[in-house]
Amino acid sequence: MSEGEWKSALNLPKKDSRPQTEDVLNTKGNTFEDFYLKRELLMGIFEAGFEKPSPIQEEAIPVALAGRDILARAKNGTGKTAAFIIPTLQKIKPKVNKIQALILVPTRELALQTSQVCKTLGKHLGIEAMVTTGGTSLRDDIMRLKEPVHILVGTPGRVLDLASRKLADLSETPLFIMDEADKMLSREFVTIIEQILLYFPKDRQSLLFSATFPLAVKSFMDKHLTKPYEINLMDELTLRGITQYYAFVEEKQKLHCLNTLFSKLQINQSIIFCNSTNRVELLAKKITELGYSCYFSHARMPQSARNKVFHEFRQGKVRNLVCSDLLTRGIDIQAVNVVINFDFPKTAETYLHRIGRSGRFGHLGLAINLINWNDRFNLYKIEQELSTEIQPIPATIDKSLYVAEDNEAVPRPFALEQLPNANTTTSYSNQRRNYNNNNRQYNNHQGYQHQQQQQQPPQQHQPQY
Repeated sequence: MSEGEWKSALNLPKKDSRPQTEDVLNTKGNTFEDFYLKRELLMGIFEAGFEKPSPIQEEAIPVALAGRDILARAKNGTGKTAAFIIPTLQKIKPKVNKIQALILVPTRELALQTSQVCKTLGKHLGIEAMVTTGGTSLRDDIMRLKEPVHILVGTPGRVLDLASRKLADLSETPLFIMDEADKMLSREFVTIIEQILLYFPKDRQSLLFSATFPLAVKSFMDKHLTKPYEINLMDELTLRGITQYYAFVEEKQKLHCLNTLFSKLQINQSIIFCNSTNRVELLAKKITELGYSCYFSHARMPQSARNKVFHEFRQGKVRNLVCSDLLTRGIDIQAVNVVINFDFPKTAETYLHRIGRSGRFGHLGLAINLINWNDRFNLYKIEQELSTEIQPIPATIDKSLYVAEDNEAVPRPFALEQLPNANTTTSYSNQRRNYNNNNRQYNNHQGYQHQQQQQQPPQQHQPQY
């Protein structure tokens, strides 16, 4: 099949016509064909809707293909995942039935998403990707590992468990990849990571990707990487396409303010962050009572329930998702155009990852922070550390800052009209009922009923907004 013929036969998605910022447009002009990739891989790339490489892809892909270790730093939402998955798929030999790449990520949701990207981009290659995380059946993983697995995507604890039991053989795995490397090398994970590396060959290639790189990453790099090629595309920390506002409200006014935002904003999908799991559930319940479709997700939920919520939110079956910081890392849902910090975060790092859930891949998004008196110092500190400005919220927000002119251009499995709209009041209660049936212990976790009774009713007076 000639050059023109195979391209014309591709099943390409509708072109994404939304405007993009320099975060992804400021490239050297390379194309994916310039990297001399397999035709089957190019087919998967184009059919996934990728047109041209982003700056991080342009920098990282040729270096990774050359076999160098990489330490790459780029903003959330600028294409980091494909920057390491594309060279991984290119290097893998489908006929060799061994694990040829391990991709470690910090959360179960990110593991599911990353494995799906592997399958989507590599669908014409005959490459098998497997996801393995805590909270799922070890027996299922054991059965799956008896079949061919070329790419293993997982969270550190489960991967170490499989390697130490000799269920996952990493002794001839040439490629070790860490996404969200700053989180992976925090005290929570670094010992496990170093234990996993003991099962790898010494001449492995290592690729580390993140938005922020604390000192822990530097010490790990010096110890475990060989002359790494360093990429830093972080001339500024926050995404250029995200407009940031704050609303100064008392704690008891927050719910009423959120209700006002829902009525005034044009939301495709929104993610609303709380600082504790109890507040996540309580807020989801209140939002549903106000008449808006809403799911919730947090770390105390059974893994099967988390997976279902994540999958259905990605599919566009519900408009709003309330969650803890479980979903701040790497989650890529193109239709999310509004992020609301119902509880303001305490660190710049958490703030950066939260607001980065909107404005994906250079598109426009809105971040709104509900601030009370106790948050004022954190607001100032985060502005200083990120060299950004969070402005007071205006009476009317210009829709061109966060709403796509053509809603049909937003990549999603369902058109926007099929998203449940206001007055869909069953989502929270159905979710709650399903979890209660699946896990009685979860339903009775300490403090839930007490805090439910203590929740303030929404105030009817207008907040300072």
